[in-house]
Parts: sequence; structure tokens; C-alpha cells
Amino acid sequence: MVPPYRAQWESPARIPDFLAGRDFATDLLWWRSGAETLSEYAHWAAHLCGCACLQMVLGALGRPVPPIHAIRRPVQAAGGYVEEPDGTIRGLIYAGAVGWLAAQDIPARVVLDMSAEGIPELLTGGRLFIASVHPGIRRPEGTPPQRGGHLVLVFGATDGALRFHNPSGDRPGSQADACLTLPDFGRFFAGRGILAG
Repeated sequence: MVPPYRAQWESPARIPDFLAGRDFATDLLWWRSGAETLSEYAHWAAHLCGCACLQMVLGALGRPVPPIHAIRRPVQAAGGYVEEPDGTIRGLIYAGAVGWLAAQDIPARVVLDMSAEGIPELLTGGRLFIASVHPGIRRPEGTPPQRGGHLVLVFGATDGALRFHNPSGDRPGSQADACLTLPDFGRFFAGRGILAG
């Protein structure tokens, strides 16, 4: 089953504009996020790929899916994000997210030192993998300068390829149910993530 897709912005069709520098505060659907103010929404939007993945995990498991900030706040309280005094945001920190998932009675664990070729075995039994990849995975024809820095939800493997949802995909084919061969996915994959379910 393909999990319901969630983007880290409330207007997925606007993601190309946001990535090109458009002010996040121009997202007219910001209020759906559960942010208390437009400025809170704009401050956090670029950092919530992990919470979008957590939303998709909940949806895949048939659970109610709260607005993204209704997940971000308790995940942050569990140590999943650190907001520095200057406003800099660090996260998603895996241990905090795993703790939050455990509080929802969803088994989860941090996975380290994993190759892309090892991911299909992780997905047995309907489990889901929140994978650390370079955000350039939305344009896989390019060469990433490094691996990691962004999170996607891997939910399936077929014929030597991985199927995944990308919260910051910039077009339909790179957002919901994107597909990459294991070698191509491996060029972006940092070898770590969160296994859930």
C-alpha cells in the first residue's frame, strides 16, 4: 500500500517557488499546519521534512494524522529539535523522533551504517524507513555534493528500486511515489535513518 503523501509545506504545488527563494510566508494555506502564527510557519517550514515523514508514517499505519506543528511541538519537547537562541534550528534528531514514536506505541529504532542495498530487507512486514538523503534527490540526474541533510519516507522496493515520498519534491514525479534504482538512491543516501512500524 502506498502511504498518503505529505509535504513539509502546506502548498505542495508551490514547492518549486519556495525552493527558488519565494518567501514561505506567502503560503496561503499556512494555517493548515497548526502553526500559531504565519511567522512561526515561515520560520519552521524548511526544517520539517522529518515531521512530514512522521505524518506519513501515521497515515500508513491508519492512525489519525495531526497537523505538522502538532507533531513538531511534542517531537521538539522529546529532543527531536533544538532551537538555538539565535533562531537556528537543529534537527530532526533521531533519538527524539524515536522517543515520540514510542509514545505513540509505534516500534522504531535508529539505523546507522546502512547501504542502500540493505534497505529492501528493512521494509519487510510493512515497515517504513525514514532515510537521510541529500535534498538534490529531487533531481537525481545531478551529482550531490554530499549525502544526507534531508529526510524522505521509503515504503517499498521493487525490481532493484526503492519507492519513496519526498516532502520537498519539486514536481509530482519527485513528490509522491518517486522511484530510484538502488545505486542511484545510494548516491544521495547517508547510510542512516529511522525504521518504524
